[in-house]
Amino acid sequence: MAAEPGPISLQARQALEEELVELRTERAKVAATLKTTDAVGDRADQADGLQRADVLVRLDDRITEITDRFRVADAAGPPRTDAVGMGSTATLRFADGTTETVQVGEVADRLDETLVTADSPLGRALLGHRAGDTVGYDAPEGRATAEIVSIGDNA
Repeated sequence: MAAEPGPISLQARQALEEELVELRTERAKVAATLKTTDAVGDRADQADGLQRADVLVRLDDRITEITDRFRVADAAGPPRTDAVGMGSTATLRFADGTTETVQVGEVADRLDETLVTADSPLGRALLGHRAGDTVGYDAPEGRATAEIVSIGDNA
């Protein structure tokens, strides 16, 4: 994830909202299984209770992370359309003539395959560039280039 997350694309927001619903549902189920612990019970019962409590902490941490991310994105406003930035959607033309529309964002589990993370070679190359610019980046096959055809709503 980028050090200073900014705007978030609509697709990323929708994916995180879905994840948030799932996390809250799972949290409610786990919380319902926790019973008031009393001195009665064997070590296995106690270990199981501790494990479920750890799961609650993990779920709460992720819920907080997502809600905090939404606050930062809301404060940052919509993604840029003048230059590629966090949350931007850009249409690219590659050296072989193919075009692809990608969004620059953060790592999130269920974003579609058009996500280019801001810390990937292509994502880093795109940041700050404008429509018409050609950027170079390291691809698995070697050095590659892409021209930014359009950014934002025009992408």
